[in-house]
Amino acid sequence: MRIITAIIAGFILLAPEVQSQIRITRRASEPPRPAPAEYFTGSVQIDAPFHGNAPARVSGAQVAFAPGARTAWHTHPLGQTLIVTAGTGRVQRWGDPVDEMQTGDVVWIPPGQKHWHGAAPGASMTHLAITERLDGKTVE
Repeated sequence: MRIITAIIAGFILLAPEVQSQIRITRRASEPPRPAPAEYFTGSVQIDAPFHGNAPARVSGAQVAFAPGARTAWHTHPLGQTLIVTAGTGRVQRWGDPVDEMQTGDVVWIPPGQKHWHGAAPGASMTHLAITERLDGKTVE
């Protein structure tokens, strides 16, 4: 009985250590998938999604848009950061003109700001999208 108690105690003591380990999610473990048609127009692939473990609230993914493809109008409760990694894209805030995004641009979208983003009509575009969860939601 002492041995079992010692083993259980060891696991309890190691549990926080295991959670603090560096974690690598290999790309092949989660292949790209088509974006849901109810939230995107055109051909869009979502690759390498990630979700932080509590207490972290961050999540995101690499999103690749075919020419002219885009998101539907949406908001984020804590805002969103887009990092354009390839191509030419567009972003628009509700009621404002369309802005162009280029490779290397970093775009901040404030909390609750209704917007869309996607590829320019004649070019593809890939970005990293980074958001935080609030009450379990990253997007509305």
